[in-house]
Amino acid sequence: MGIRKLKPVTAGTRFKSVLDFKEITKSKPEKSLLAPIKKTGGRNNQGKMTMRHIGGGHKRRYRIIDFKRDKFDIPAVVKAIEYDPNRTSNIALLEYQDGEKRYIIAADKLKVGQTVISGIEVEPTVGNAMKLKNVPLGSLVHNIEMTPGRGGQIARSAGSYAQLTGKEGKYVVLRMPSGEIRKILAECMATIGAVGNADHFNVVLGKAGRNRWLGRRPRVRGVAMNPVDHPMGGGEGRASGGHPRSRKGIPAKGYKTRNKNKKSSALIISRRPKK
Repeated sequence: MGIRKLKPVTAGTRFKSVLDFKEITKSKPEKSLLAPIKKTGGRNNQGKMTMRHIGGGHKRRYRIIDFKRDKFDIPAVVKAIEYDPNRTSNIALLEYQDGEKRYIIAADKLKVGQTVISGIEVEPTVGNAMKLKNVPLGSLVHNIEMTPGRGGQIARSAGSYAQLTGKEGKYVVLRMPSGEIRKILAECMATIGAVGNADHFNVVLGKAGRNRWLGRRPRVRGVAMNPVDHPMGGGEGRASGGHPRSRKGIPAKGYKTRNKNKKSSALIISRRPKK
């Protein structure tokens, strides 16, 4: 999917860019796969704000996505590639031979009319899902499970993928999207290929209002606040605020927040490279 730049007719369109949506083949979603979304505005069940910068935004309906790919050995035809307002990737509408319809994350180069299947021993082609132990070495995968049967949790956003680099007993070795190299149980499911819509990374919103359409409220810098509101607030004139940190005083750069006793640390071979 390409990027389309707009003519600078107004100040809001001067730097604005949008996706061209050439891959999208259907504009209206499948009604049977929709669910309502209740907006929280960042408030919990007591009405207290627990997440800042959330509120407003265009009304949406949730598309029920099949992250588990647990309908084994039944071929499905890709009926449409659709836009999903709830995620950066596109979604593909599958229709199985028994008539059931499901949404999956649209892989890169997945086309309408293509047949996909999930199973124990299937062809390692784009869109097919299988257990990691059956994926050939060097393959790119997405929608990867961390616990067998739980559903894909890793590499689901636009353009992301992990690469299978080795197999060690009941584990496989994956190079994660972050660059981290870690082990994952070989019984976990994954889908072959990278996630599509890789150009999403290059979209320029162009104006603050477009952020509000997405449900994001303004974010105020800590140095612009008063001392009572933030550790970096206050000072005479335009003070820089000292060391960057959160409202709770946790340093933002170089301070390790990962629990040293976390069990999954044993599965991490090398951490992600430093920027």
